[in-house]
Amino acid sequence: MDNHSNQNQQYDESQIQVLEGLEAVRKRPGMYIGSTGPKGLHHLVYEIVDNSIDEALAGYCTEIKVEILPGDIIRVTDNGRGIPTGIHPKEGISAATVVYTILHAGGKFGGGGYKVAGGLHGVGASVVNALSEWLELTVWDGKDVHFQRFERGHYDKPMEVTGHTDKTGTSVMFKADDEIFETTEYDYETLLTRLREQAFLNAGIKIVFEDSRNPQEVKGETLHYEGGIKSFVTHIHTRRGLETLHPDVIHLQKQEGDSFAEVAMQYNDSYNELILSFANNIHTAEGGTHETGFKNALTRVFNDYGRKYNLLKEGEKNLSGEDVREGLTAIISVKLTNCEFEGQTKGKLGNTEVRPLVESLITEGLTNYFEENPATARAIFDKAMNAQRAREAARKARELTRRKSALETASLPGKLADCSERDMALTEIYIVEGDSAGGSAKSGRDRRFQAILPLWGKMLNVEKARLDKVYGNEKLMPVVTALGCGLGADLDISKLRYGKVIIMADADVDGSHIRTLLLTFFFRFMRPLVEQGHIYLAQPPLYKLSRGKQVRYAYSDKERDFFIRELAGENGAKVDIQRYKGLGEMDPEQLWETTMNPENRTMKKVEMEDAAKADEIFTILMGDKVGPRREFIEQNAQYVQNLDI
Repeated sequence: MDNHSNQNQQYDESQIQVLEGLEAVRKRPGMYIGSTGPKGLHHLVYEIVDNSIDEALAGYCTEIKVEILPGDIIRVTDNGRGIPTGIHPKEGISAATVVYTILHAGGKFGGGGYKVAGGLHGVGASVVNALSEWLELTVWDGKDVHFQRFERGHYDKPMEVTGHTDKTGTSVMFKADDEIFETTEYDYETLLTRLREQAFLNAGIKIVFEDSRNPQEVKGETLHYEGGIKSFVTHIHTRRGLETLHPDVIHLQKQEGDSFAEVAMQYNDSYNELILSFANNIHTAEGGTHETGFKNALTRVFNDYGRKYNLLKEGEKNLSGEDVREGLTAIISVKLTNCEFEGQTKGKLGNTEVRPLVESLITEGLTNYFEENPATARAIFDKAMNAQRAREAARKARELTRRKSALETASLPGKLADCSERDMALTEIYIVEGDSAGGSAKSGRDRRFQAILPLWGKMLNVEKARLDKVYGNEKLMPVVTALGCGLGADLDISKLRYGKVIIMADADVDGSHIRTLLLTFFFRFMRPLVEQGHIYLAQPPLYKLSRGKQVRYAYSDKERDFFIRELAGENGAKVDIQRYKGLGEMDPEQLWETTMNPENRTMKKVEMEDAAKADEIFTILMGDKVGPRREFIEQNAQYVQNLDI
């Protein structure tokens, strides 16, 4: 993309346009940043970084430094032009002050400031200011150093010159307001992931990230990728330990007027697809017109190629979109003058003109690539054909399963102890490891609304299996049948029979493995259950402590030690400690009281904050490659001692 075409235009105070006031932000922060939880907190950093990225897209900035300072203070510094500091013609104050205090003020509303811009359409800087306890803005314009301090969006002193300089750029330092946010502590990995994305999406830009909250252990990374989104695809495959089907990443790009699209894609040996799409550097988690154009064109190119070279015989069905995307990792990035996003969180791109742009890019570019690289084309095509055969096998297996169910008088699994309540909002099913635990759970439950399904033995690791292997699997099909809503592309969540699906396994290594196998299954083949918050993990206690008639249940070693002190009292009386090795050791009353009674129990809801991150972790933990798994375990072993499973 030509980032330098507008370098001769002035970017000064006359291009800053004011659209409306700022009062509402502190009253309704969620409207502007999505939430006041961790997601919203991190969004503040993204907004300021996005402003620096916009300078880079315009061709004026090459390096951005992002720091987490002690006290969870953020500082973002770039070497761009510096925000204009001259007096704004309409407002009568410094243009930089306007940008940081008036909503919808910025260089992104026409007027030639930016051709392409991410961020929240100019509300970014002022929203961050409004939601910060304090914010300090420093601008270097090549002559003077300009400085202004704000507190909760207000300022006592106008912007002032505090020195002279020959450098240009902007530095923003701020402390998120703890009156607004549930937490003001930043997560290093969350910020690193986002900043790495930005470095991949803007080839050549350098982002230096540093966390100095702990002076004894300063950590950071320099993110700089000349290969852009091609490097992004390679990074994903390396990190996940996936074998690629062809050596090179396919990279296609096209520009029409002010619109630019590029795609990097490569196939691997897994059965899962990963498509990450971006518009003006913003991750469009719900897809949109660019993703639709990509998927349609991809399927068409495969089928045209198959027909042309007689790989798809006459009378054979066309490959489906699912078939041609199996094992695909793709990054789609579009850059536009005006992005239209659907929904409050900007999760979906709505620009209609993008779809034909991406479709023509893939149709022409991939067709040419296949013609020039027949060996790669054949390897990818064979994988898609295998996926089609497996899908057909899955369809037959599904129909067979349905016919069997219809012939049996009761189609629910024999081991299921169902509940009497039929309202999905009130019901819950416990998937319990082992027969003895299942017996205790059946006896201890409230049979009005709690169903029990015992499982025994290890189930299939679906990370290494296609859908056809799930049908007929004696460990997994009882779960599918009991839940009643189907799986894969046929899943209909309105038919789900239980509002809460609770995995109840022992608090040991085997129990953890069974939990992970089940979670992998739900994530890969019944993902809406995870997305809509139906999956839970039961938390059985680790210890029973008793002294006389006094009984306490401890869910961690820390809790155990606390109860020992409490029960022993000043006299140091003897406390009996029973360590539960498994759920089967508890009698029905104990299991009800500690793990199943809604009044007392502790449960963890399985949430999917970031599907791409979850996808990566399942691939690393449950995939074939040992290297990435070992690395993951070594990096995260420090957390295990504090983990109450």
